[in-house]
Amino acid sequence: MWEPYKKGFKAYLQLEKSLSDNSVEAYMRDIEKLTQYLQHTSTSKTPAEIKLADLQQFIKWVSELGMSATSQARIISGVKAFYKYCLIEHISKNDPTTLLDAPKLKKILPDTLSFEEIENMIAQIDLSKHEGGRNKAILELLYSCGLRVSELVNLKISQLYFDVGFIRVIGKGDKERLVPIGSSAVKYVKIYLKNIRVHDPVKPGNEDIVFLNRRGSKLSRVMIFLIIKELAKKAGIKKIISPHTFRHSFATHLVEGGADLRAVQEMLGHENITTTQIYTHLDREFLRKTLEQFHPAFK
Repeated sequence: MWEPYKKGFKAYLQLEKSLSDNSVEAYMRDIEKLTQYLQHTSTSKTPAEIKLADLQQFIKWVSELGMSATSQARIISGVKAFYKYCLIEHISKNDPTTLLDAPKLKKILPDTLSFEEIENMIAQIDLSKHEGGRNKAILELLYSCGLRVSELVNLKISQLYFDVGFIRVIGKGDKERLVPIGSSAVKYVKIYLKNIRVHDPVKPGNEDIVFLNRRGSKLSRVMIFLIIKELAKKAGIKKIISPHTFRHSFATHLVEGGADLRAVQEMLGHENITTTQIYTHLDREFLRKTLEQFHPAFK
């Protein structure tokens, strides 16, 4: 019964909102959860017939399934987006999500790596192995440019403008941005392209992709996670590390160094500056530790 609404919502997200496939799938999973609940409770209401009380019971059900506050907030966000679509398309006259509250979330500051820790991880790469040069280029690029893992695996050779020191990145919602690239990253990406990648087979359709696996295909996101986890383990780093840790570290080191928040927002490709402002919290923590270390009144 809800299938036509779900199909319409998916088309709206893809065509009108221009969201990435991953974002569309996430929204569709949220609505799938809602329809699962309606089936579970034998509720045959259409979107227009759903009331706030129904959605509150749905969130209670989700909570009882053991979902975290973050997952609940994510689902509520998806349901709110669905009802925004329903109003636009006149499927529903009222929005039952207006007073639907998301659980209060603690702002968890992500783990970051120091420059020394990043250097230590890179030093663990075995350059005698076939994939060593590629992995070194990957880590140098992640830290130099603060890329999302999806931006890294989809990066194309035609997006590299080394002569002017920039790369063109396709971010969330297919939004493009130019990001400066450091000389060290340029050096190791060039070494990979000229000395290693040229000897690899390339699967049709992957000719322009920068980083390839042994079979000549684009690397998966999971592969990047595995490479980084393994290097962190070898370096003896106990923190929770992911490719995103390099992005957080890139931003944190910029803010700690006094970079303008708007410039950091531009380089990270954040649509809203409030997303970038998490790094000012990290910065305050850094300042507090600095005061404790160096100010006589704090000792």
